[in-house]
Amino acid sequence: MIPKVFKEVIDLGDGREISIETGKLAKQAHGSVVVQSGKCMLLCTVVSNYKQSDVDFLPLTVDYREKFAAAGRYPGGFFKREARPSDGEVLTMRLVDRVLRPLFPKDYHSETQVMIQLMSHDENVMPDAMAGLAASAAIQLSDFPFECAISEARVGRVNGEFIINPTRAQLEESDIDMMIGASADSVMMVEGEMDEISEEEMTEAIKFAHEAIKEQCAAQLRLAEAFGKKEVREYEPEREDEELAKKVHDLSYDKVYAVAKAGSAKHERTAAFDAIKEEVIATFTEEEQEEYGSLISKYFYKAEKAAVRDLTLNEGLRLDGRKTDEIRPIWCEVDYLPSTHGSAIFTRGETQALATVTLGTSRDSNQIDMPSHEGEERFYLHYNFPPFSTGEARPIRGTSRREVGHGNLAQRALKGMVPDDCPYTVRVVSEVLESNGSSSMATVCSGTMALMDAGVQLKKPVSGIAMGLITDTESGKYAVLSDILGDEDHLGDMDFKVTGTADGITACQMDIKVKGLSYEILVNALKQAKDGRLHILKKLTDTIAAPNPDVKPHSPKMVTRVIPNEFIGALIGPGGKVIQELQKETGTTIVINEDPVTEEGIVEILGTDQNGIDAVLAKIDSLMFKPEVGSVYEVKVIKMLDFGAVVEYLDAPGNEVLLHVSELAWERTENVSDVVNMGDVFDVKYMGTDPRTRKEKVSRKALLPKPEGFVERPPRNDKDRGRGRDDRRGGGRDRKPRRD
Repeated sequence: MIPKVFKEVIDLGDGREISIETGKLAKQAHGSVVVQSGKCMLLCTVVSNYKQSDVDFLPLTVDYREKFAAAGRYPGGFFKREARPSDGEVLTMRLVDRVLRPLFPKDYHSETQVMIQLMSHDENVMPDAMAGLAASAAIQLSDFPFECAISEARVGRVNGEFIINPTRAQLEESDIDMMIGASADSVMMVEGEMDEISEEEMTEAIKFAHEAIKEQCAAQLRLAEAFGKKEVREYEPEREDEELAKKVHDLSYDKVYAVAKAGSAKHERTAAFDAIKEEVIATFTEEEQEEYGSLISKYFYKAEKAAVRDLTLNEGLRLDGRKTDEIRPIWCEVDYLPSTHGSAIFTRGETQALATVTLGTSRDSNQIDMPSHEGEERFYLHYNFPPFSTGEARPIRGTSRREVGHGNLAQRALKGMVPDDCPYTVRVVSEVLESNGSSSMATVCSGTMALMDAGVQLKKPVSGIAMGLITDTESGKYAVLSDILGDEDHLGDMDFKVTGTADGITACQMDIKVKGLSYEILVNALKQAKDGRLHILKKLTDTIAAPNPDVKPHSPKMVTRVIPNEFIGALIGPGGKVIQELQKETGTTIVINEDPVTEEGIVEILGTDQNGIDAVLAKIDSLMFKPEVGSVYEVKVIKMLDFGAVVEYLDAPGNEVLLHVSELAWERTENVSDVVNMGDVFDVKYMGTDPRTRKEKVSRKALLPKPEGFVERPPRNDKDRGRGRDDRRGGGRDRKPRRD
């Protein structure tokens, strides 16, 4: 039986559409949709166990995968099967997770899985922009307890005009690339990169995307209504005890408030809070502790959160004693590591990042091989967050999603400031050594200084800051916090990170936890963030005012030379023999790429010894050497033959030509060694190509004075030469015709 299909269409307003369809595929999932735009199709399924897990959090997994078959391609590598997710897929998972997770009830702990798959690819559609829409639409068709429909949209700006879900080609021309996640009422997530735009321009882009998201949310609700909205499932809620909550609050609030107001350091403050918690627990009997232990901890955390927030809203003070707009003490250092190509330390309060820079050739670029995108990155950044940075001991099991996301944010913040004509592939690695508040922004700052220390000619230095927000909807009070601590991140209503130069924003990442945040508060928060960014930027430029004019002595120097296509083979040599020997002799790395437009060869020469680089350049010059007819060149004899000498142009080593015995001297030469010998250096005149032999011809005698009375032998006539051979062969007799 053909299943009944339900479908809704969203008009993007420029001839493009997005359709949401259900009823045909994956019907055993608790909710499933196919989202399509052009030939791009995403299948999203959602499943949530009916039994609550024995944990105190929501075990939500968001999984996004791009199938190579969707683009008619095979997976790269030896094993022809999709394996671990790429960084691009991980980043999409994070974008969706950050919007979905806050909309589940706090006491819903059933294991939940959202799976989004790219089933068909369209090169003009970027699938990650529709992943959030697909996830929310599938949830709307399920019986999950979920607050409201959401969606995500990408916004770009080309020639001053905003575009929803631009193509990759349009994005290349855009000065904004932002992903916005929102419900119909509230913006919840913002992430992207920009070309030094203002705070007001960023807000306008968010507003534009939000209007499109409202339409996408409405389409989901229409689809759910047509399909048949399911009753929300019942689940066992967390146990609550109002009397116990009040008792814990009364026992702990004032003490926590006092510790928070003391402005102590992280470990001292944590120890004090733990001591208060132990005192509160001690007021209960052993039987009560056994019965209410988890509730006591839960209510203590609520009292702690309330006390810290009230301190900031009422007195303008924070956990470490700072005012709301105050930045922690900063110290910086560059050129810390002696062997790296560039290094820098950035320390802000109890957060520290050590960044290194490595310079390489195009061969060292980061290769991107996804069904939806193939390419390479000549600038990339890796972020590492070891457990000791927070005073913890835990196993390290590969790169976490958080590390991928934080590294990507820092990369986007800096990459626009790397000049287009930078000849190197540049890798930045950030090692987070201490963490108490935004190590990703510390990475941006240390990365900026390390790049300048390495001699990368950044257009402008970039700094970053993490901001927080505490609001009270009843009183209307709010406080924007500059340079937040780790605790303030958990306790606040918004965590937003902003990076930029002195002239504008280059990247941002926001998670907004409060509903209905006004754009006025958002703009004020962004302006306070700008003041903080400029303060931090001055600390960076006080440490290193401008990029070093040259790379370090031990760093590789890069020279790029363009050669005609016809000489590429000669430089490589048979089986790569020439280029391999040249690299070995000169201690350089040589990479040859072909320009896809002009088909010229682009030769990259990387080496620490300038003499080696010069030797490679000389070899290239010699390969490209073309003597001019009538010009005089200095040559050296490198081989003796019976009929002449092989000479090498001294201006172009490796370029050889035969000096025929007849061109050695005006007099008749019986033996070549009578005139020249191995190693002799002298001048010759280039005569061009001999029309008879089609070989290049040089002459020594043409530069010598002709002897008095010298008479050149007249050239032999071809006909005479032929007749002579006939006479010799046949004795002049008539030849009889040959019989068959």
